[in-house]
Amino acid sequence: MEARISGTTKLFGLIGSPVSHSASPAMQNYGFQACGVDGAYLAFDIKEEEVPEFVKSMRLLNIQGCNVTMPNKTAAAQNMDELSPAAELIGAVNTIVNRDGKLYGHITDGEGFVANLKDHGIGVEGKDIVIFGAGGAATAIQVQCALDGAKSITIFNPRDPFFERAQKMVEKIKAKVPECQVELYDLDAKDTMREKIDAADILVNGTLLGMKPKEDTTVISDTTMFHEGLVVADVVYNPEETRFLREAKEHGCITVPGKGMLLWQGVASFKLFTGKDMPVDEVKERFFQGV
Repeated sequence: MEARISGTTKLFGLIGSPVSHSASPAMQNYGFQACGVDGAYLAFDIKEEEVPEFVKSMRLLNIQGCNVTMPNKTAAAQNMDELSPAAELIGAVNTIVNRDGKLYGHITDGEGFVANLKDHGIGVEGKDIVIFGAGGAATAIQVQCALDGAKSITIFNPRDPFFERAQKMVEKIKAKVPECQVELYDLDAKDTMREKIDAADILVNGTLLGMKPKEDTTVISDTTMFHEGLVVADVVYNPEETRFLREAKEHGCITVPGKGMLLWQGVASFKLFTGKDMPVDEVKERFFQGV
């Protein structure tokens, strides 16, 4: 790394708290080297209330791009000059691009999910999709699938603080993409859940259920809801095969692990930062074995 740093090296980064565990610096810096980009990518532990000051620093230091992770995605969106259509709908960003002092906010989580499906030979256009969850990742997936031509999106979420926000998001998606049918139900509506999953092409866990150290949990306790040929995807990537995916596979479903979403959202960010295509096959081999 030191041999690459010069007076012209452009600075990129990641903000969130905590960030020390993130694989993004290694992945993005490898991409810079492979593509001949004179850039360096660092992780900055920035708390939510510090985001406005960091955004000022991006302009002052001419930081060219930045990824944003929890808990800073909403605060970052509130401090952008311009938002992408998906970021504007969601009210959150995970990628900031600095163009001559003007900051553009994007959300690539949903793009990463759709690209991960495509990498497994699955498209979302014209599909009926059921999604569990209404948090940040689930919302990004809902919005991107609607924008990319999904026929219908059915959301199931507990009546927690996210439910009211989800109701508002449903109306936003309907207004933006009226041709996509979007519905929201309580997670306890089991009869409706079975009916919707029976008719679905793609089923998504957009919650953190199943993530270590609670890998014994799952969003579906009644595994008879799975049916052969259903595409079942997870956003959880640790463990690589969650209980949700394992039980779906046992019932003849086609499973798509969450680790690939992590890869592809980073690939999308890299393209926004540099205008170049990250060498995905090399990155897979180096950082994402088995994806």
